[in-house]
Amino acid sequence: MAVNLKVNGTTRRVPAEPDTPLLYVLRNDFELNGAKFGCGLAQCGACTVLVDGVATRSCVTPISQVARANITTIEGLAANGKLHALQQAFIDEQAAQCGYCINGMIMSAKELLDRKSQPTEADVRSALAGNLCRCGTHNRIVRAVLRAAQANGRT
Repeated sequence: MAVNLKVNGTTRRVPAEPDTPLLYVLRNDFELNGAKFGCGLAQCGACTVLVDGVATRSCVTPISQVARANITTIEGLAANGKLHALQQAFIDEQAAQCGYCINGMIMSAKELLDRKSQPTEADVRSALAGNLCRCGTHNRIVRAVLRAAQANGRT
């Protein structure tokens, strides 16, 4: 069986069973390795992508569920060779230590900023509560999201 998926603005056909997790297709078939396999139970957030603008755990999302959706991965955030404001803010704030959680943090933050362009610190902490970071860079991550919100407000 084959399924069509629209990922980062491009529709591609993938030979896979409908119950195949989206994460496997993104990494193995499309070679988009930003989303990480963390827990496999939708509890850590390392595999987060946007599905029609909603932060979604790709490790437990079957491709049949997203066949008609717009899927955005962290690789799809940059445009015309320029990093997205969130990506740049994470670099500027040195928010990544090991980097494993960063994909999920950025994608969850992207959903937040798309809903609320000028969030409070409490808004950011709430939006990222489901994303785990074992390195302890939470404060830098929060600062990075707030910095990106400020940068978006200036453009």
